[in-house]
Amino acid sequence: MAMISFSRRLRRTPYSEGVEAAGVKNYTIYNRMLLPTVFESPVADYRHLKENVQIWDVSVERQIEISGPDAGKLMQLLTPRDLSKIQSDQCYYVPIVDDAGGMLNDPVAIKLGENRWWISIADSDLLYWVKGIALGMKLNVTVHEPDVSPLAVQGPRSADLMARIFGDQVRDIRFFRYKRLSFNGRDMIVARSGYSKQGGFEIYVEGSEFGMPLWNALFEAGQDLNVRAGCPNLIERVEGGLLSYGNDMTLQNTPMECGLGKFCNSPDGVEHIGKEALQQALAQGPNKQIRAISIQGDPVLPNIQPWHLFQNNQPAGLITSAVWSPDFQTNVAIGMVDANFWNEGTELTVSTPDGERTAIVQKEFWA
Repeated sequence: MAMISFSRRLRRTPYSEGVEAAGVKNYTIYNRMLLPTVFESPVADYRHLKENVQIWDVSVERQIEISGPDAGKLMQLLTPRDLSKIQSDQCYYVPIVDDAGGMLNDPVAIKLGENRWWISIADSDLLYWVKGIALGMKLNVTVHEPDVSPLAVQGPRSADLMARIFGDQVRDIRFFRYKRLSFNGRDMIVARSGYSKQGGFEIYVEGSEFGMPLWNALFEAGQDLNVRAGCPNLIERVEGGLLSYGNDMTLQNTPMECGLGKFCNSPDGVEHIGKEALQQALAQGPNKQIRAISIQGDPVLPNIQPWHLFQNNQPAGLITSAVWSPDFQTNVAIGMVDANFWNEGTELTVSTPDGERTAIVQKEFWA
């Protein structure tokens, strides 16, 4: 079996020691860092996530820090989402597009203050884009990647575990809001967010030296809660319709095609990159869009490449993520489906590595 050769270009994380001790079986590479993908097995990890609490090393969610007098101006230039009402304890999901309206990233923006923001990015070189815009516009800002490594606590028992470390005030944090809470004398941003539908928190650990002490403290405090190491789970992600940048959407897609049109709401008088292109795309409407799709038959293997959709030999789109769901007893999938075929109940044919299957467009995602 081929192995990955490690170098300084492929970074470990502040939690790698704990991840390895927990018995990680598989990694992927994300923002040039190691992201765990399997501990016990995909199905066992899925079941545990839905019933208990897990600690995830999501250091790969790198932060881009923007600070300085023009920080707010730069943030608004980067996204079509209206940022005028965001408060200093809020996180916003923000599509970031290029001048043609194509998706560059779908990060979470965290407002730390009037002149300081973090952008918690998906897998891409967005740092260079932001630096380039700041330089080209001659904005009075500093743009860099800080030493911040998020740690996620996910699952239905996550609030109970978090309260043992940070106090019961974590229970008062609303969805996509945050509080500054202390651990070992260090203030940390604790947000109610995460890449699952099971509920939970993300802790933005500023300072790598605090990584393993926090990891160990969470495990010690959660022994009776059946806490385990975990990671974003493909089955749970697809059931919930959580999109993956680079898989379900790319630079070739607009926010409208990705179902993110509601986040393109900046007022007419507010400028942002790609505004003219997005206005045109909004006026025309998308000719393809993300849909939930079930695939009939035996369990499919997760797809590495997109699978083509057809109806009567006519191209109808692509399946971008697919996997068997133990809870719903069907193959669940995310697809980018052409407009003529995206209505609920439409039957299509999908070409999988083990042959053609029937695929049915669903009204909504499963969870």
